[in-house]
Amino acid sequence: MANTLVAYFSASGVTKKVAEKLAAAAKADIHEIKPVVPYTKADLNWMDKKSRSSVEMGNKSFRPEIMKENLDLAPYDTILLGFPIWWYVAPTIINTFLESYDFAGKKIVLFATSGGSGFGNTVAELKASATGAEIIEGKLLNRASDKEIDTLLQMI
Repeated sequence: MANTLVAYFSASGVTKKVAEKLAAAAKADIHEIKPVVPYTKADLNWMDKKSRSSVEMGNKSFRPEIMKENLDLAPYDTILLGFPIWWYVAPTIINTFLESYDFAGKKIVLFATSGGSGFGNTVAELKASATGAEIIEGKLLNRASDKEIDTLLQMI
């Protein structure tokens, strides 16, 4: 799947492991979405309403700054886009990523890790950030089993 890119954001390392396994299975290139200011354990404390992640997710227009790299999307038809589920949707850093590059004409298949919730309104909340792209709700890959990965790859 040479025309495929696995792009992912991982705050704690869980999604990173899944993305690496998925990229290997798909024989795809891989790109990590990195925040300019890395998230700390305190930032991810969803029980603290003043934690960074709680504040960001409380304001859906918030766009955490990402490390902008010279990512050339031209060779890719399909982007497998992964992230942890935060508050039943993708973290707003995913919107930052989608708004930082031109995804017009691309197929974006989502994958996520989650402690208990599904995709919720993720597709609807990401569409405005990726004008001209087709966004498909993929799969939760919490265990990243071969069967889960195969099921996701069949969506390409």
